[in-house]
Amino acid sequence: MSHTAHIPSHQKPRRSASKLAVRAGVAGGVLSTLAMAGTASASPSTEPVAETTLEMPVLSLDLGTEVSNAVNTAAENTRVAAVEAAVTGELNAQEESARTGAAAEAKQAKEDAQKAAEQKAKQEADRKADAERANRSSGRSSLTNASASDDGSGAAVTGGSSSSGRSSATGSAAAIVNFAYAQVGKAYVMGATGPSAYDCSGLVQAAYRQAGISLDRTSQDQSLAGTSVSLSNLQPGDILYWGPKGSAYHVAIYVGGGKFVGAQNPSTGIVERPLSYDMPTGAVRVL
Repeated sequence: MSHTAHIPSHQKPRRSASKLAVRAGVAGGVLSTLAMAGTASASPSTEPVAETTLEMPVLSLDLGTEVSNAVNTAAENTRVAAVEAAVTGELNAQEESARTGAAAEAKQAKEDAQKAAEQKAKQEADRKADAERANRSSGRSSLTNASASDDGSGAAVTGGSSSSGRSSATGSAAAIVNFAYAQVGKAYVMGATGPSAYDCSGLVQAAYRQAGISLDRTSQDQSLAGTSVSLSNLQPGDILYWGPKGSAYHVAIYVGGGKFVGAQNPSTGIVERPLSYDMPTGAVRVL
């Protein structure tokens, strides 16, 4: 080999300055990034982290059980409310029923008391009338004895008129009057329609049935039958009533001669009485 021949060098070829600069910049950037990351992990951050680092509490509740309990509680509350409403409604109904029953009982008691008072007043009037008639009968007996025949026989001089004072009614009126007289002496029983006992309207209804006339059952309705007539223009068979027309509490049959036959009350039964004994309120004529 020639001493002038080129001997290759064993040194690595040098890199250009530009390439070295680029590589140094890249390395520096990487190192800077790593340094910043290490610094961030080593030192606390100065920025607030409360909103991003707080952890939500872990619920340990059994959601299915809680929902089931809530549903059961709501259902129980609904059932209790329904029961309370039903009990309240029942109590209100019972209170209303009690008030209604008490009012009805009070009304009935008042009506019964009024009827009892009227009946007592009638009984007292009957007793007084009977006492007056007894006194008059005693006086008439004395006068009769004083006017006995002069032959000393003691026979009383009496008239020949009938004590009943019946009128000479004919036709339907006679049938009604005769039937009424035939019941005199029978018992008075409230609600009875014969044949052994009657109340006032039951007797009038039965008497008119003898003439083929159908009357309503009660004294109130019978006082509305036919046409009204004055007490000064009565005829045998007319219906007499006591109390307001349409609300009469007693009825009887006018039999003529200023008298009537009626089922008076339980103490006297069916009797004949003069109008003056208990003057009626009014009269109606059906015949």
